[in-house]
Amino acid sequence: MGALPACDYLVIGHVTHDLLPGGRGYTIGGTATYSGLVAAALGRQVGILTSAGADCDTAPFGAPFGGRVAVHCHRAAHTTTFENRYTPEGRVQLLHQTAAVLTPDMVPPEWESSAIVHIGPVAAECAPELVTHFAGRVFVGLTPQGWMRQRQRGRTHAQDQVIARPWYEAEELLPLASAVVLSMEDVRGDRDLAERWAALTRYLVLTDGYMGGTLYCDGRPYVFPALRVTEVDPTGAGDIFSATFFSALAGGTDPRLAAHLAACIASRSIERVGWDSVPTPEDRAICNWDWR
Repeated sequence: MGALPACDYLVIGHVTHDLLPGGRGYTIGGTATYSGLVAAALGRQVGILTSAGADCDTAPFGAPFGGRVAVHCHRAAHTTTFENRYTPEGRVQLLHQTAAVLTPDMVPPEWESSAIVHIGPVAAECAPELVTHFAGRVFVGLTPQGWMRQRQRGRTHAQDQVIARPWYEAEELLPLASAVVLSMEDVRGDRDLAERWAALTRYLVLTDGYMGGTLYCDGRPYVFPALRVTEVDPTGAGDIFSATFFSALAGGTDPRLAAHLAACIASRSIERVGWDSVPTPEDRAICNWDWR
């Protein structure tokens, strides 16, 4: 493999296969996918460090953004594969397969000095040591949802359900982060837990769907709204918010304004499906983002 282009937004996590209902194949998803594409739409030069099986084609990633996305993929036996099933009691998420764990020694030398490093596990695939590896020398953004869930193996493939687990490394890693984004779903509605974590890190955002969210600056709360829109597909909205927030904050934008910008971009994203949710010039104009 030849030398990789330098990047200023490095996102680390699994590119996933998200199964479609009725055996209609899959879409490519995961924090690495959505956050990486959004950062490219913001004008960043993006690197995606991931692991996937030979059945996962990452070649199309760079096409929409003029070569601003480079992917470094460690091949594994399988691609991380999720399935969502919707029941009268709510969503049931299944995790059928996982790719390799991502560790600091997998980071290409060209990407060690990226201005922003976004560590975004979806299936506990990011080694916690990645945070300590980058902390103190670059902006480190965390979306830790994948450290807060695990695969409960069933007797059959169809029973591999995703269940909650404690984030064991929270107290160790939160003080090292530049910013953290969580959802109410991630903390299972436990706002008290989110507020305790917010006291351990400089900036923590707790998103709450159409309600907007709360930005904690050094533990102090600031509530921000979301736009009122017609929801078509919420997939990736949290990742879109995170990439926008991290990019704005690392670029020197006031934290409260960064949260408003991210909420605006994420709100508009759910009016479209799949990769079409990536920000458009119209989104940029409406949300008043300076896309230098």
